[in-house]
This record gives sequence, structure tokens and C-alpha cells, in this order.
Amino acid sequence: MGKPAPTKNFENRILAALPPEEYARLKGSFQVLALRRKTVLNEPGQPLMNTVYFPRTAVASMVTTMENGSTLEIATVGNEGVVGLPVLLGTETMRTAVVIQIDGEAVALPASVVREAAEGGKSFGRVLQRYTQALLAQIAQSAACNQLHSIDRRCARWLLMSHDRVPGDELPLTQEFLAQMLGVRRATVTTAESILQRAGFIRYRRGRVQIVDREGLEGASCECYRVIRAEYERLIG
Repeated sequence: MGKPAPTKNFENRILAALPPEEYARLKGSFQVLALRRKTVLNEPGQPLMNTVYFPRTAVASMVTTMENGSTLEIATVGNEGVVGLPVLLGTETMRTAVVIQIDGEAVALPASVVREAAEGGKSFGRVLQRYTQALLAQIAQSAACNQLHSIDRRCARWLLMSHDRVPGDELPLTQEFLAQMLGVRRATVTTAESILQRAGFIRYRRGRVQIVDREGLEGASCECYRVIRAEYERLIG
């Protein structure tokens, strides 16, 4: 079944990777925020806010919306990552929305502080570059997964990625929201969750999914979960 489940440490992994002196300099600008589910951190095509978010226990989704209104998640961002990366790349807008999918905390920093800290080849800049590579790998792998793998395997992958990023084994998750993230009809998600529940891997109650058998759920997922997780561990630690 691959490696054991990740140890859950809810400091942001990018910030935790910094040398103590760089972390100490940034810490004076930290603002710890409680972010609620459905909070929109970025609207597609709108100017980016001058705030960069480093999730601790909050989990965000990067979502693309088509002309007919259908949606699809292209990446999940949790405590391994950062929301607001385009600000650091010199752009003013992005084509995806970023929405909080699971309540939790994030460290907010002014974009100007992050840009200054990342300049000059400092450790912060190098870590952000590695994260950018890992995020691109996640987006590419998810695109292939959405095209090639069955909905129950895709559903298992999504649940595992969310489970890695939250305390405990329960995810506040409606079937309607999961259908939007996977780009399918709600009935399709119902069928996928039924397959995983009958196998004893999850338990679904209205608006909540409990992970019952983590190892079994990994076995039910496609290889994409393991590929994405390994890339983050290689690049971020």
C-alpha cells in the first residue's frame, strides 16, 4: 500500500522549512486567521489581494469554472503550500478561483513582506521555488487522473489528499461540493462513495465523511495519490 500515512504536523511546512533566523524575521508579520469553508480568497480574473496565505489546518481548492458553469478542482492546497503564489511571480490576476474547502487556520503575510524575504536566493525563495514545482506536478497529475481513472478511484484520491491536511479522521464534506470538485454529477459521487463505503473504507453521514480504513482507501485510490504525495515529500519534506 506504499508508505504509511503522513505524520500530521499542522505548522505550515513551507514556514517550518525555514532556518530559525529567517522564520523569526517573518514571525513578527504573522497574522493567524480562522478561515471558514466557502470563503473565496481569489476570484478568477480579478486583481489578486496583497496577502499571501500559508495554511495550517485550513484546506483550499484551486477551481476552474467553464462557460457552462461546470467546475473542476485543479489543485488542493493545505499545510504543505501557499495561496497567492502568482503575486510572487509578478502577475496581477489568475484564471482560477481559490476557495476554502475545509475550515481551519492560516498564517497571513503581506505580499510585500513575502517578496522581500524571497529575494536574493535566500532559503525562503528556494523553498517557494520547490513548492511551485510540486504544485505544477500536482496539477499535471490531476489532469491525467481526471481523464484516465474511474470516479471511485479519483474520489479515493481526493479524500486521501484532504485527510492528509486536516486533524482527525472526519471531513465536513457534502456530496454536492465533492461533485463540484471532481467535475461530475452528484449522483456519480453518490455511487463512488457507496463503493468505498461498502468496502468499509469510509463512512458517509449527511455532510460528513469519516475515514475508517486509511490503508484500504489508499489501496482503492489510483497511483496519482502516491505520485503527488511523493513529489511533495521530495521537494518540501
